[in-house]
Amino acid sequence: MKVYLKNLYSVFQDALRGEERDYTIGSIRKAIFLLAIPMILELSLESIFAIVDIYFVGKLGKNAIAVVGFTESMVTIIYSVAIGLSTAATAIVARRVGEKNFGGASKAAIQALIISLIVSSITGIIGWVYAAKLLGFMGASSSVISEGLNFTRIMFAFNVVIMLLFLINGIFRGAGNAALAMKSLWIASLINIVLDPLLIYGIGSWSGWGIEGAAIATCMGRGSGVVYQVCHRFNGSGLIKFRLRDVFPDVSVMKSMISLAWPATFQFIIASGSWIIITKLVSETGGTDASAGYQIAIRNVVFFILPAWGLSNAAATLTGQNLGAEKPERAEASVYLATKYNAIFMALVSLIFIFFSGPIIGFFTDVPSVMNVGVRSLQIIGSGFIFYGIGMVMIQALNGAGDTITPTWINFIGFWVFQIPLAYMIQRYTDFGLDGIFAVVPVAETGIALVSYLIFRRGKWKVIQV
Repeated sequence: MKVYLKNLYSVFQDALRGEERDYTIGSIRKAIFLLAIPMILELSLESIFAIVDIYFVGKLGKNAIAVVGFTESMVTIIYSVAIGLSTAATAIVARRVGEKNFGGASKAAIQALIISLIVSSITGIIGWVYAAKLLGFMGASSSVISEGLNFTRIMFAFNVVIMLLFLINGIFRGAGNAALAMKSLWIASLINIVLDPLLIYGIGSWSGWGIEGAAIATCMGRGSGVVYQVCHRFNGSGLIKFRLRDVFPDVSVMKSMISLAWPATFQFIIASGSWIIITKLVSETGGTDASAGYQIAIRNVVFFILPAWGLSNAAATLTGQNLGAEKPERAEASVYLATKYNAIFMALVSLIFIFFSGPIIGFFTDVPSVMNVGVRSLQIIGSGFIFYGIGMVMIQALNGAGDTITPTWINFIGFWVFQIPLAYMIQRYTDFGLDGIFAVVPVAETGIALVSYLIFRRGKWKVIQV
């Protein structure tokens, strides 16, 4: 037992050290842990940030909670673009690293950054100009729009820091350096957590900026993480280097990046877009109180889903590197083992949500009408967590192999052909109310997980070239 604990501690230390690694040789179990530990810690702190953010904003009232929820639902589109580019960058960089083509990996990373800067500039302008209309579309009342318009504008205007933070971390993961990605997000989240209460409530005689302070804290925190990433890459260490000669657009590399990124982007837009519609249906059905309760529940759902993404991202990196090294069987074994670990973790989370939802929601609000909705949504949505975990790994493994189109179709059918129409019909034509809308989520996620698993087993992803 003592030897086992010593070995476990040694692996933990190696995982946090922050070095690019070749995961095409050695123990698969160790490779998963070396990648997953920093990814889980990275995303755990990101999820803590989400919880802390809604905690401080919650003290400003239900309108503030609602506007943050509406804005975050819309900003998930930006996250989708960032994750799509990050997915493409991880797949290409991992494949080049597996081939030992480090120069090609570095060029791909820079071209991805150029694309992200162009996209974030366009998104920022659109979000700033149409912020009020976007909030209105989401179902926000006039008082919610009046109170939260500046929050929404700030979040859209500085979306570039969200884009870069996710993208550069995807580059790090493709190179096998999950620890560096973890450290950048730690810096971003910790600074945000410190700034949140200061900028929202103020200090001394200064009363703070209210809800706008939350947006500023978020942007400053994520901006600090980006600065750390860029400084580390320009110091010349590591397999992936940011070189001046790679800054000039390379049409062939950018075309390859976009061909992988656009399906991955739509893949996550499809998923996040479905959450936007669910948020809208909840607002229309139950009003502001229901929206506030649902948003508190969703923040807690995110709290536990993000760490599970750590194992999923580990599967993506292992798939890409091993395919680059022409070891598809090792890639497949890595994915199945990561799926097993994720399913166990998510099953435990599901039990927590079902039996302890009351104390969890009660920590954030004491308004009975808000609590009731939060508790019910957390219990119902949390009941399908084990299938979320399985689906996540399978989808990310396909993405890591460079097959971003298949998961896009899986998401489109699962969310927009099945989940959204079913939720709409339940709202319009049944008496199930909010519980019926919530129940559609685990049903759809279960179907997505099963289809993803069956497609992965067919093995066509093993022959994809990127």
